Amino acid sequence: MVFAVIALSACNDTKKDEIPVNEFYKSPEKVAFKISPDGRYISYLKNYHHRQNLFLQSIDDGKEIQATSFTDYPVRGDYTWTYDNQILFSQNTDDNHTMMVYDLASGKTRTLLSVGKAGLRVMNRNKLTPDVVTISMNMRDSANFDVYRLNVKTGELKTYLVNPGNITDWLVDADGGIRLVKSTNGVDETILYRKNDKERFRPIINNNFRNYVRMIAFDGESENFYALSNVGRDKTAFVEINAATGKEQRVIFADPHVDINRVDYSKARNRLEMAQWEEDKIQKHFFNPYIKDWYTNLYLQLKGYEVNITDRDTAEHRFIVSTYTDRSRGAVYLYECTNNKLTKLIDNGVIDPAQLCEKKPIAYTASDGTVINGYLTLPKGEAKTNLPLIVIPHDGPFGVRDTWNYGADIQFFANRGFAVFQMNYRGSSGYGKVFYSAGFKEVGGKIQQDITDGVNWLIAKKIANPKKIAIYGRGFGGFSALYAISFNPKLYSCAIVQNGLINLFTYIKTAPAYYRPQLQKMYATIGDPEKDAELLRNISPVFHPDKPKVPILFFQDAKDLRANISEVNHYIRELQKHNVSVKYFLNKNEHGAEHNGEDKRKQSYLEMEKFLYTNLHVKP
Repeated sequence: MVFAVIALSACNDTKKDEIPVNEFYKSPEKVAFKISPDGRYISYLKNYHHRQNLFLQSIDDGKEIQATSFTDYPVRGDYTWTYDNQILFSQNTDDNHTMMVYDLASGKTRTLLSVGKAGLRVMNRNKLTPDVVTISMNMRDSANFDVYRLNVKTGELKTYLVNPGNITDWLVDADGGIRLVKSTNGVDETILYRKNDKERFRPIINNNFRNYVRMIAFDGESENFYALSNVGRDKTAFVEINAATGKEQRVIFADPHVDINRVDYSKARNRLEMAQWEEDKIQKHFFNPYIKDWYTNLYLQLKGYEVNITDRDTAEHRFIVSTYTDRSRGAVYLYECTNNKLTKLIDNGVIDPAQLCEKKPIAYTASDGTVINGYLTLPKGEAKTNLPLIVIPHDGPFGVRDTWNYGADIQFFANRGFAVFQMNYRGSSGYGKVFYSAGFKEVGGKIQQDITDGVNWLIAKKIANPKKIAIYGRGFGGFSALYAISFNPKLYSCAIVQNGLINLFTYIKTAPAYYRPQLQKMYATIGDPEKDAELLRNISPVFHPDKPKVPILFFQDAKDLRANISEVNHYIRELQKHNVSVKYFLNKNEHGAEHNGEDKRKQSYLEMEKFLYTNLHVKP
């Protein structure tokens, strides 16, 4: 299902400058590129009879091999090469999850596991025993993922670790062994350690949900392990911890302004490689001279683009590299470091970046003095004031943030002449523990005030036309859109909602079984359905269909696991009874209709375009 976009004449003041809507949402021809461990083949997913299938290409002669030819269900994107040139991949049907293996030497595919509705993922592959991989599954109990060893050649499945009911994270060594685990009851978390498989796990670190330690890897030469931690500090730092005592040994890298959000460590080479953080844009710090040289060479050849090495061969001679900017979906390349050669595998940026609009980092001060960061995308053209505005709060609300990247909907709106405003309200990730915690139990309070303050800031700066403001969101962003027009109706002319949260009671109570350890955290951050019933009722849109006074365009996915469709339908009817203009689209997602995805996206955005033209009084 999709959302829609807008068409307005401001993005260059002439109709001829409008880019066709399907150009923004065209699906890439190939996705999920990976490289074989021996560096001889590139693999990817490509459509065959409107279904994603697995393909390979020889690097030496360019010959393409079609590994699978499914016409019913697609191959999932989280496939894995083994060290002996086999590929593990999965298919999800309506009531079954199947894991299969493709053998490159024979060209044959076999089914390894069929686990019903259980989820499964590959956790580790081992160079010493290439036929055995470590996987996690919730086949025994839907609420708990256990760890298994799977022999790819024989199909033999052995239980390695049984989840006692509260383990949410496992740290897997290069050899597939697990010596560190994390347990949680949602509010408190404990990291447990064992020296080897014969010992019992014992607790070494205890935290509550405001503090955390995210395990990265053992350093391979001692009992110390690497982690991202905000224990004893506001901003998350990259640290080294003694596993025997749980004591932090040293801070390896930190930034004073934002959290470190990523660390790359090579298990195969026992090598610390890179730390990454994001303030306005992504920044990287390199621990290894080879890694630094590779990225330096790539940045020189791909100027202006953000660059990521996403896969590599065992010898580290050949790499898969992906790129993007705020105005381009970028491309995927094969990089050969021995001769510093880049070969483009696919260009995902179908639109000339010069036709698109810059996404500028901004910051403003909320009414209580808190600094809120975000992004503003202005349409092309000379007019930079009194613009129609689309406000887009991100989903979440916690643990996510908007970033400097390419957004198809952002660029579509801007191309049609709208200014687009994104804000990282309090509770968003990346800005430290204090900022994150400031959003707790404020989903209908200070979080929404941050959004309102940002809109008023744009009005005060005369960027936004106060009579032409729309708000649009998905998930929790949809909740924010409905909240805004319910409790601050004079600020907005209309709202667009996709799979919006309309009832926080339903959202909390319908959490999947495997999410149960997080329920107490949801009670503490969003609200307890019993203790905070009045709060949740006061802010949930479903209980206030009489409050919105502006038109709503509502898109709902019938297979949205967190939505009660009967409740959504009832809410829409209640809005209409209160004379709210609602245009409602229910996407039923029937099996077999996936190939119509681009058509559905196009139609959804055309609906948004018409809706915004009409309700913001903008001429096409």
